Amino acid sequence: MKRDFIDLWNLDPEESWYLVRRTEEIKREKDAPQVLRGKNLGLLFTKPSTRTRVSFEVAISQLGGKAIFLQEKELQLSRGEDVKDTARTLSRYLDGVIIRTHSHTWLEEFTRWSDVPVINALTDKSHPCQVLSDVYTLYERFGEGIKGIKIAFVGDGNNVCNSWIVAAGLFGLNLFVATPEDYGPDSYYLQAGLDLSSFTGGNIYLTTNPVEAVKDADVIYTDVWFSMGDERREEKLEALKPFQVNGDLISRAKDSVLVMHCLPAKKGEEITEDVFERFAEFIFTQAENRLHTQKALLEFLFTRQ
Repeated sequence: MKRDFIDLWNLDPEESWYLVRRTEEIKREKDAPQVLRGKNLGLLFTKPSTRTRVSFEVAISQLGGKAIFLQEKELQLSRGEDVKDTARTLSRYLDGVIIRTHSHTWLEEFTRWSDVPVINALTDKSHPCQVLSDVYTLYERFGEGIKGIKIAFVGDGNNVCNSWIVAAGLFGLNLFVATPEDYGPDSYYLQAGLDLSSFTGGNIYLTTNPVEAVKDADVIYTDVWFSMGDERREEKLEALKPFQVNGDLISRAKDSVLVMHCLPAKKGEEITEDVFERFAEFIFTQAENRLHTQKALLEFLFTRQ
């Protein structure tokens, strides 16, 4: 039976911790396991990409497979072919499909008709590969003590925020989410995170006060205020200005605080350039870890079917 990775709840807590610890092993290993030898994986992307595309292509290559990059505008999808027909066709050619697209509903429809594993490389609702890698980045720094730290997500309640809420529930983490009142996370993802927390001991707190969220925080996480394809509205920009990660805000956190950003960064909006550069080494280690975590994920999906 194929394993898909559409949202973090496709893993149970035991599997999620296995992947984090397996990533640690893979990052240290000189040679990656050749679990994709002879396999061809498609990267079907609607949205532009730097880190996601390159990290997946390199991961697939290092695991012995071949990546085939497919842009939607160059496929018959752009001429109106049904999603289910594209999924059934690609299933006859490929061993797996990694999708980066606007619509989570579209991805779910593709997955329903695909006979091969499908991985969510970003939709409007969630970004599970990013956040799985982010959890590993914190595990790399804090080890098993990761459950005892305070993580603050500050900014727009977007797809990354949604996935962080689910991650907090899945891994049993302490997460404070600060968003403007009208720009909070998706209620479905919030409920999923809360439901998972009841089993894992995670804590998820929502507030509209960024200072409250970052008080004594070990980690502050932010993301762009306008995702790809979103209309830049002055109303939203004004609502988010108090949520900028700047020197004043991080001064409310622990002196040892770390700042994370999933990139690309719009410096001067969600984060100031001086704060970004202060934590650049950690932010780019966070970006690097996409490669290692995705190798662990690919190994898991293609050896546990």
